[in-house]
Amino acid sequence: MKKLVISMLLATAGIAASADAIAAPASAVATQAAAATVHYRSATIDGVKMFYREAGPADGPVVLLLHGFPTSSHMFRNLIPLLADRYHVIAPDYPGFGQSDAPDHRQFTYSFAHYADMVDTLMGKIGAQRYAMYVMDYGAPVGYRLALKHPERVSGLIVQNGNAYEEGLGAFWDPIKTYWQSGSAKDREAQAWLVGLDATKFQYTDGVRDVSRISPDNWVQDQALLDRPGNKDIQLDLFYDYRTNVPLYPAFQAFFRERKPPTLIVWGKNDKIFPEPGAHPYKRDLPDAEMHILDTGHFALEDKLDEMAPLIRDFLDRKVAAR
Repeated sequence: MKKLVISMLLATAGIAASADAIAAPASAVATQAAAATVHYRSATIDGVKMFYREAGPADGPVVLLLHGFPTSSHMFRNLIPLLADRYHVIAPDYPGFGQSDAPDHRQFTYSFAHYADMVDTLMGKIGAQRYAMYVMDYGAPVGYRLALKHPERVSGLIVQNGNAYEEGLGAFWDPIKTYWQSGSAKDREAQAWLVGLDATKFQYTDGVRDVSRISPDNWVQDQALLDRPGNKDIQLDLFYDYRTNVPLYPAFQAFFRERKPPTLIVWGKNDKIFPEPGAHPYKRDLPDAEMHILDTGHFALEDKLDEMAPLIRDFLDRKVAAR
């Protein structure tokens, strides 16, 4: 019966579940998940409306979901109900993304340090003093900066194509590194293709074996938000600011070694942006990390939720809720 419930939940999300994907550990997902209520809220932080999705019991273990570029908390829309029967799930949109405000880049600092501070403030407003973090793409430097501020608050890590090692910055990053070095208007404009429709669609479809499993709504929605007036400059500011994350990699790695947070790595091996070589170095600093390399691309949740959700749920039940 429980396997049937998991299958029905995943089918509701538009995902075909295999028998293996809903094996014994996944049976922990209770039937209440089918009726999980997601609340769509916002908080004013630094004068900006910061949108977030929230679900699950207020006294449950907190799971903080941190999205990547060019999406938003929308990327977690199918995962949230599968966790919300037991976990207090919080998924914010950074300013300039999703449903959060997008103030002019000349009047607001778009940086990963600022995002981490804002997420920190949001968690304080919600009253979350301890949390597991799902970090993906941009969510990794946001989450790891937050971890450096409050290492004692991190109860666990779920890492999905989120980089913390030089090995993870492959050929895709070479033109962006040129921009980092020069800071010139010419090199800045050369990155503008990354906010176009072709690049947005590429991120969802490249490396995916069965593209029919990927909803076109993903890139249609993301592109509509990227195309808002002024948003290109917001994203170009962030591309440039990403350079400030790289010198922090040793500090992130020291956090892993010293705090040893329980860690689950679920990584799309065909991702050209954060490729598989960025996944394996985590084991140097987190030898007990559980690693699963998946045959998919950048946005692994879109076609591999049937594999990932049981892994995530089992990990949280064993390593986070049980602590």
